[in-house]
Amino acid sequence: MKEETYFVADSLGVFQPETVEVPEWTIARFFVEGGMPGMIVLSLLLIALLLAAWKAPRWVKEIGIGALVVSVFWTLCGLFQIFGVIEMFGDTISPAVMCGGLRVAMISTFYGLIIYFLSLVIRVIQKPRV
Repeated sequence: MKEETYFVADSLGVFQPETVEVPEWTIARFFVEGGMPGMIVLSLLLIALLLAAWKAPRWVKEIGIGALVVSVFWTLCGLFQIFGVIEMFGDTISPAVMCGGLRVAMISTFYGLIIYFLSLVIRVIQKPRV
């Protein structure tokens, strides 16, 4: 496990540095960096999508759209935190740190897009043949 420091908002909205253990494995690292609550919800939607493809095919499209909406919402929450840190520290933030924050904020969007694309593929496979 590797330790990294992140800025996390406390109950008053003040950003404090917090050291978090991050797994070395790439997918698990993306899961942690993307934000645990949002990534867990997206993973549950992925499981629901796979179950719906088998049991309730009419829900596949809605679950895919739901995953896309949740991922965009989670990205906007990440951007909100990034802008709060930039506002707090002003010009002392380097462009590299800012780009790193934007990269982390986009992880959930990529995951949601993958789930949405998977729902489109499942719908095409399940369509009746003409």
